[in-house]
Amino acid sequence: MRIFASFTPLVEPISLDEAFLDVTASREAFGDGETIARRIKERVLTEAGLVVSVGVATNKLCAKVASDLRKPDALVVVPPGEEAAFLAPLPVSRLWGVGPQSRQALADYGVTTIGQLAALPEGTLRRRFGSHGAELALRARGVDPGFVTPSQAPKSIGHELTFDRDVDDLARLEATLLDLAESVASRLRNHDMAAGAVQLKLRYEGFETLTRQMPVPRQTRESEPLYAAGVALLRKTLVRDRAVRLIGLTAINLTDVQQLTLFDAPDRTERITRSIDAVRERFGEKAITRARLVGHTDRRRFDFGERPQAPPDED
Repeated sequence: MRIFASFTPLVEPISLDEAFLDVTASREAFGDGETIARRIKERVLTEAGLVVSVGVATNKLCAKVASDLRKPDALVVVPPGEEAAFLAPLPVSRLWGVGPQSRQALADYGVTTIGQLAALPEGTLRRRFGSHGAELALRARGVDPGFVTPSQAPKSIGHELTFDRDVDDLARLEATLLDLAESVASRLRNHDMAAGAVQLKLRYEGFETLTRQMPVPRQTRESEPLYAAGVALLRKTLVRDRAVRLIGLTAINLTDVQQLTLFDAPDRTERITRSIDAVRERFGEKAITRARLVGHTDRRRFDFGERPQAPPDED
């Protein structure tokens, strides 16, 4: 669950070792759903020594069915628009809500596959199964309107970068912090969250790791106060003559309400940041960047949004 949460704060556990992840807002940081799935599999194998099966789809129903198809070490992708075609040849027992009794009732109609179920008139299903029949009709066509619902709110959202070569240049470290702050702020806005404090993470050569944190003046989802706090922590924490292998910036003490001071102009600030986010979402993360970051070539390696461990929900 910790690894899942490092890719998105929207994690809905459905058992001890299984969960739904909504990675819509993580696309710019990590890539498309298939890319994220491969990275999750790699990290779980490296860090936990386990293989996992992942299903990638536009909804929870198809993602769940896909993840179950080729266990224990599978990656199955259902392209958008192909949900019904993906489900059609599968036995009806693969579908949520079809237990032994429903399966027998459907067999009386000559239905053994999900495609055959989808072809049945909805009225027939309603007469036989009541309101549950309408749900079966939707599911058979690959329709699932349910959202990923975390059982607890995100506890933190952050980004970190591992340098190709250890860095001891303060200016470069501060520029990297600015880049990280921009990304953290963007994800805070995507999730309608605001941070009350910032945590800095530094890993030196030899893998010694230090973390420090401090509050920001007010709850925020703007990059400037996050960056200012990160720089203040960096200057207090950096050990002279020691090179940095990894640097990370995490927004903590999260709330879903942004607190503004009397002198702020929230509408204008919000319009500007949302416009920038929209441009980056359409044309890429580097379509708009700060002048100080022009020519800054370090690449982000890990982005994460941690959440408290939640008890498993019933499937």
